[in-house]
Amino acid sequence: MSPLPRDRTPLAIARWLFDWIASPAGAVTLVGVCLALAATAYTVDQTEQVVITQFGRPVGQPINADDDANGAGLHFKLPVIQEAHRFEKRILEWDGPPSEMPTRDKLYVVVDTFARWRIDDPLRYYQSLRDERSAASRLDDIIGSETRNVVARHDLIEMVRSDRERVVDPEAVLPTASAGESTARLPPIRFGRRELEREILAAAAPKVTSWGIQLLDVRVKRLNYRAGVIDKIYDRMISEREQIAERFRSEGAGEAARIAGRKEKDLRRIESEAYRREQEIMGEADATAAGIYAAAYAASPRAAEFSAFTRTLDTWRKTLGRDATLVLTTDSALFDLLKRIDGAPTPPSPAPPTVRPPAPPAETPPPSSP
Repeated sequence: MSPLPRDRTPLAIARWLFDWIASPAGAVTLVGVCLALAATAYTVDQTEQVVITQFGRPVGQPINADDDANGAGLHFKLPVIQEAHRFEKRILEWDGPPSEMPTRDKLYVVVDTFARWRIDDPLRYYQSLRDERSAASRLDDIIGSETRNVVARHDLIEMVRSDRERVVDPEAVLPTASAGESTARLPPIRFGRRELEREILAAAAPKVTSWGIQLLDVRVKRLNYRAGVIDKIYDRMISEREQIAERFRSEGAGEAARIAGRKEKDLRRIESEAYRREQEIMGEADATAAGIYAAAYAASPRAAEFSAFTRTLDTWRKTLGRDATLVLTTDSALFDLLKRIDGAPTPPSPAPPTVRPPAPPAETPPPSSP
């Protein structure tokens, strides 16, 4: 490389720098400077916080850990000997494995919980855990243990019912033989699942602060029976619902029977009143007809004789058939017409008796209802 020109004009200096960079020594030097700058400078995002370590030991305060003082942006560190460890600043999720545990009333259930947490002190978090995998393992132990303790102190109904303000569904109450009792009434609760979740959070939160973790919330995602008894539980639930359905069916059948009974009673009452009215009309008609006949018979002797004649013919018509055989005496009233066929004089008929109109028939009692 040529020595620096003595006139030191900008053009001469630029030509000298170009020649120096184009040389092998200048190229190596430029690459080394770029690598040193890349190893020294680093950026911090808004969603992360950084801990700087020197030979494995933390130095200085965590960057962007304080919400009041924003530390996001470009930062520098010593190359090679210092290293930047990045941690999440946002809320993290924890989803624990389902665990089988007993309740106070000796019922084994499988409880599946989840939680939300954040790194509150990145320096302490790095010194105790270093990464999220170790934090998840510690949370499994702490939250799982506290959940087991809380569940063991309460009955199953406290975990099933969400809160104690729930109103019992009237259709879920099954009546028994004795009045005022039921077989499916939900028992009263004192706490509810929401209060039990708060107990788990209150017990587990102080134990994780020593790791630089802030536990924000713990919830029960799913609650189930163990595999050995879940089929029996389902059978019991089906049986209870069938009892409720049978109660509705029996009430409907009873109401249908009452409606049918009222219909049959009303029908028989209407038929009885109609039959009574029919008999009254028929009696009045018979009485009127009898009065008309009596008045016609008593009008003259010839009318009475003609009436007797027509009644005799009606009797013959109703009595004699095509193959009938009749034996009569000579003094029979029916034989009187046969004696007149030869033109013999008719003996004088006695004075017609006084004809009284027949009494109306007695009212026939209506048929009794079954």
